[in-house]
Amino acid sequence: MPKTSIFSDRRVVVALALLCCLLWGSAVPAVKTGYVLLGIVPSDTASLLLFAGVRFTLAGLILLVIGALGGKPIVRTPRQLAEMTLLGLISTAGQYLFYYIGLAHTTGVKVSITTSTSTFFSVLLAHFLYANDRLTPRRVIGCLIGFAGVVVVNIAATGLDLHISLLGEGFIVIAALLFSLAGIYGKGLSKQIDVTVMTGWQLLLGGLMLTAAGLAGGGHLAAFTLEAGVLLAYLAALSAAAFALWSVLMKHNPVGSIAIFNTAIPIFGVLLSALFLGENVLEWKNLAALVLVSLGIWLVTATRQVKPA
Repeated sequence: MPKTSIFSDRRVVVALALLCCLLWGSAVPAVKTGYVLLGIVPSDTASLLLFAGVRFTLAGLILLVIGALGGKPIVRTPRQLAEMTLLGLISTAGQYLFYYIGLAHTTGVKVSITTSTSTFFSVLLAHFLYANDRLTPRRVIGCLIGFAGVVVVNIAATGLDLHISLLGEGFIVIAALLFSLAGIYGKGLSKQIDVTVMTGWQLLLGGLMLTAAGLAGGGHLAAFTLEAGVLLAYLAALSAAAFALWSVLMKHNPVGSIAIFNTAIPIFGVLLSALFLGENVLEWKNLAALVLVSLGIWLVTATRQVKPA
């Protein structure tokens, strides 16, 4: 692997990382629309898992087909397949299983805030695993400011309810931890396996596990319409693109420099949801959150030129 890459150029990193966040943020209104089209209520965890499973299975197939058409070996050894199965279990099946159970036992505001703890998990784990990814005061301050932006954009007029529970906020934190662990584990695998193929297997196998869990729990989807099919195709495509790009960025950069961008996902989600729902985007909390998250990202990524790990 070359010592330098276009994917470690700071301007490219910022552009692609924000693109990933924009894509994931656009999934918020798209998924909500999908629930309506497919007759899924938020409390029906089994159907939520089934919906996510179908989405990620399709996303994985897209990437594996792209890899095959590009001449990439889909799998070389049984060990590689086992490693990618574990990655799919952690990053897709495990993460979203805990996420959707937690979602059913807490509020959307708390989910957005608690999910952002993945930034702290990633930065902390990277500090102990990589010599070139140490914690610095500036990085810590940047993460805290970015997290503050997530809190601000999600605070309702009535304030923030501090009540917590294991099945609610606890499971969301576990999902955030699994996301961080998967990013670091995938970073190691990407040194030996093509990123497109690795991400394809991760999504496909994890998606199949979620589909099986949803079906086992009695989950169901309403009859597909053309509109629902197009929406599901979009969700699969955005997942394929975002996860593949994110894996590339994680491969070529220190984990901490990429993890901070997670704080931008809820901001994009709130802004895009407001646009699609016809709400006022220019609320003070949205603008304040955007400034805080931008400042946090700048503090972390501008500490030095991003170098390959």
